[in-house]
Amino acid sequence: MADRFPPDKAKGAGAKGNTTSGSVADFRYKASPPPDTTPPPQEDTEGEAAPLMEAASAPRDHTNHTQPPNGAHRPRPARRQAYAALDLGTNNCRLLIAKPAGEDFTVIDAFSRVVKLGEGLANSGRLSEKAMDRALGALAICADKLRRRNVFLARSVATEACRRASNGQRFIDRVREETGIVLDIISAQEEARLAVLGCHVLLEQSHGPAVIFDIGGGSTELVLIEPGEEQESNVPRILDWQSVPWGVVSLSDTIARKGDAPEQRAARYAEMRQTVSDSFAPFSTRVDSWRARPDRRLLGTSGTVTTLASLHLELPHYDRQAVDGLIVPSASMREICTRLAEMTWDERSALPCIGHDRAELVVAGCAILEAILDLWPTEQLGVADRGIREGILRSLMAADLTPHSKAPSASGTPGQSGAAL
Repeated sequence: MADRFPPDKAKGAGAKGNTTSGSVADFRYKASPPPDTTPPPQEDTEGEAAPLMEAASAPRDHTNHTQPPNGAHRPRPARRQAYAALDLGTNNCRLLIAKPAGEDFTVIDAFSRVVKLGEGLANSGRLSEKAMDRALGALAICADKLRRRNVFLARSVATEACRRASNGQRFIDRVREETGIVLDIISAQEEARLAVLGCHVLLEQSHGPAVIFDIGGGSTELVLIEPGEEQESNVPRILDWQSVPWGVVSLSDTIARKGDAPEQRAARYAEMRQTVSDSFAPFSTRVDSWRARPDRRLLGTSGTVTTLASLHLELPHYDRQAVDGLIVPSASMREICTRLAEMTWDERSALPCIGHDRAELVVAGCAILEAILDLWPTEQLGVADRGIREGILRSLMAADLTPHSKAPSASGTPGQSGAAL
């Protein structure tokens, strides 16, 4: 039986106002080594997701409904209609399709593939033809799933790689022409908002302040949210946020390997940590008064934290239901980071839940995570295997449950989101 997801009753959640002083760090990439020529892995169709507990806020007006025939008036959807969220990141292409079920909703289809869209971007400032072809191959599969599942409402977003690449818009145009999917290149602030919307209820219950972070392929977002116990019907108010252009791909590409001797591996890891810490400095200064308060909480949503959590549990293979919502001692995560950074590529690739695909990138992820633990020290770290896609789904369904909400445009244009199928 498919897993069920709780309702989205917060029609106007997130409307408390936002006094954030967040910013996007605009550091230029340094020269990087040539792109990896290792063939991309095969697709990994995800299994059904575990229960989620998030509420939703009203979505932006980028979303696409399926166009009714002959321009006829589109009635409000039956709650059996399918909704979809697609997230094209710097490293991965991920899709979730869900149907409301009473006061819950159920994931009916999911897809994930490593596409390495941002491979070589740090060096060239452009998306390579091979990377775009890999992404288009995955998006074609997503488009087919959207058609077969008769998706009523979809939002498709692209993040740091397309934001930063000089040919990002050309790629977006090509995606629409070849697949019918209209990708919205969202801002770093919107990316942070959706990540919070998708996972905030996994925070430990406490009256202390919390930081939620998302380590991506091309960027990392940090979000400070107000203290207090979050309710399922509300999205916590964002107090501050920061986005830096260091994700597992961009950091790996920028801090080149200078050799594989133990001291060379250690030096590279130290440089990675320092680079990320320097980028976090403005945010660290702004949240200093919050950092002094007791009962701080920390929640991470990314492949890095779920992989490290799997190693902490000594899982023989990845198990989402064992990892999503797990609380891990921060000291244990630091110990795993140190151990992985000291290993050779062959040693890391032999570990369960890492393999060849993550053996290189996980080191950069560890460096980013340790920089975050330095910035916001906590005794425990929450782990979320959910984020942007779940946030999108909640936004879509909340809007359709609101009787007087403005219906999004039915005809997407380049730069908007949705599947024009």
